[in-house]
Amino acid sequence: MAKNKYLFPFIALTSLFFLWGFLTVLVDFLIPRLKEIFTLTYFQAGLVQFAFFMAYFLLSIPAGFILSKIGYKKGIVLGLLTMAIGCFLFYPAAEFRTFSIFLIAYFILAGGMTILQVAANPFVAVLGDPKGASSRLNLAQAFNSLGTAIAPAIGASFLLSDSIKTNTEINILSEIEKSAYYIKEAIAVQTPFIILSLSIVALAIIFTFIKLPAIMKKVSNHGYKEVLKNKILLMGAFAILVYVGAEVTIGSYLVNYFIDMDIHLIIQNTTWMNNLAVTILNADLLNLDKRAIVGAFVTFYWTGAMIGRFIGAYLTNKNNPSKILLFFSIGALILILISINTIGLISMWSILAVGLFNSIMFPTIFTLSIQNINELKPQASGILCTMIVGGAIIPPLYGLLTDLSGFKIAMLLLLACYGYIYYFAKYSSNNLS
Repeated sequence: MAKNKYLFPFIALTSLFFLWGFLTVLVDFLIPRLKEIFTLTYFQAGLVQFAFFMAYFLLSIPAGFILSKIGYKKGIVLGLLTMAIGCFLFYPAAEFRTFSIFLIAYFILAGGMTILQVAANPFVAVLGDPKGASSRLNLAQAFNSLGTAIAPAIGASFLLSDSIKTNTEINILSEIEKSAYYIKEAIAVQTPFIILSLSIVALAIIFTFIKLPAIMKKVSNHGYKEVLKNKILLMGAFAILVYVGAEVTIGSYLVNYFIDMDIHLIIQNTTWMNNLAVTILNADLLNLDKRAIVGAFVTFYWTGAMIGRFIGAYLTNKNNPSKILLFFSIGALILILISINTIGLISMWSILAVGLFNSIMFPTIFTLSIQNINELKPQASGILCTMIVGGAIIPPLYGLLTDLSGFKIAMLLLLACYGYIYYFAKYSSNNLS
């Protein structure tokens, strides 16, 4: 852990990890709603994540340039204000029921997150003893997972709790009924995102007055050519791409995957599962849409990631981070194979448990990738954050495979992703001191 003089800055930066984790998962819960409202295929629904994560691909390196001009503190404030604008745009998007405005809002929201990610990840990594970098980043990411663990319950309660009508069902309504339904639909999306927008503005104001230690050099406009010669960095960048892609894919399609297996019916007809769902949602399941019923259990996927990161902060501090990553990648592979080859609750809980093994992957891959880069860490961070674009590539590809072959066959793509992470962990274990 960081020295005492770094404790408050560490806590302040950790709040940002919580924020973008919360918002990233809240995005997942709009996908089932948008799919029905706009009659989207699974591939088109995956484009929501494409717009969100493409911002990382397009803006990570420019974000490094911006930080070099205005500094990290002002960069964090800029990132927060950009996120607030993105959240606010959900208001007109819901008001006019325009899918393109939703995509623009996602892109702007992710643009703000990109600036925060490029600044915060390496900042936390160097905020103390270099040997504890992986442990610190795992701890910070644990609070990112706390945000992702809370988001499903809120998403299920506010975004999926009512019945969502298809275009066919809407067309048979009278004009008065249509107007009332559109107003209700708009409010269901507008209210939480307006609250988020105002909260983020408040956080930006707070960061304006926070003193952050000047421990990082400003980002140079040079050095990318040099840093790209580092093989571990390049391998780690691709590992970030497939990891983010796999994690987001699972989180995005869990609701639809469970409905495809009729898990909502199993939940309703299994006493302990029914009671668990009622406890999470604090509502009678008979009054809820099937998406809300299964959506409540997505919280276990992200809670597993949170618990794993707290554990991972300890494990990576006491053991070789590469070997911990190796073990966790094997765990993810085994659980996906179980979900593919089973049905019902076994298939459901095994895919949810992948979250536990996802937990340490991003921070561990990140710190392993920049371990021997020294003064070029900001440039390396820009490259690694660019690869968060995996969240834009893998989900729609998985959606296309699902449209063609179904959820189970599409999971072969996930096996390939975690298989590469296993390879990266093995290679880094053998080649990093």
